[in-house]
Amino acid sequence: MADQDTKTPRERYRAQVRAEIKERAWEQIATAGASALSLNAIAKQMGMSGPALYRYFDGRDALITELVRDAYRGLADTFRATAGVGPDVRALSHALREWALQDPQRYFLVYGTPVPGYHAPDDITAIASEIMSTLLDACAALPSDGPAVPFQAHLEEHRVWADGHPATPADLHRALAFWTRLHGVLSLELAGHFVGMGFDPARFFAAEVDALVGGPQAG
Repeated sequence: MADQDTKTPRERYRAQVRAEIKERAWEQIATAGASALSLNAIAKQMGMSGPALYRYFDGRDALITELVRDAYRGLADTFRATAGVGPDVRALSHALREWALQDPQRYFLVYGTPVPGYHAPDDITAIASEIMSTLLDACAALPSDGPAVPFQAHLEEHRVWADGHPATPADLHRALAFWTRLHGVLSLELAGHFVGMGFDPARFFAAEVDALVGGPQAG
């Protein structure tokens, strides 16, 4: 609120228009996907000319970047708040699912099929790394789960994706297992592939988390 009070009327108006543009963009994405995003169509919906809208976003990629940044930032903040009470893989896993279910289009924008021709700027990569770092912290807090496997030696030499995190190869392996398996379940659930199969996706997700942690939660 204090930040809003320091803005000029023109700055507040600009922020409101940018927010409405993003809302219209999400509506388009929900209808036709991010690859079909059209600034001219958004301008028409808002009663603006195309050139007028370009005063708020330089182009399609600039708008997508803003949406992707908001999405990643939302998940990073969710993870940080969840990890604030301690590094807990279970809690992070369920926070991820809740975040995804709140807005499937937001989820698919960042974890679905890449938008053709779009390349995210470095600051987006930094936020994604922040999310993974929180997961790596939680994986490192888990007890060791058995002997090393050959893939862990491979990860020791190919850990650029961990962005300098000091996790052991075993922790890197475990984090990748969590990330890939849980996103696999979430992607299928959100795309509707479990509809009609007769089981509860929430229970399936929880069972996958249990399997990855090493058994059901005590108590």
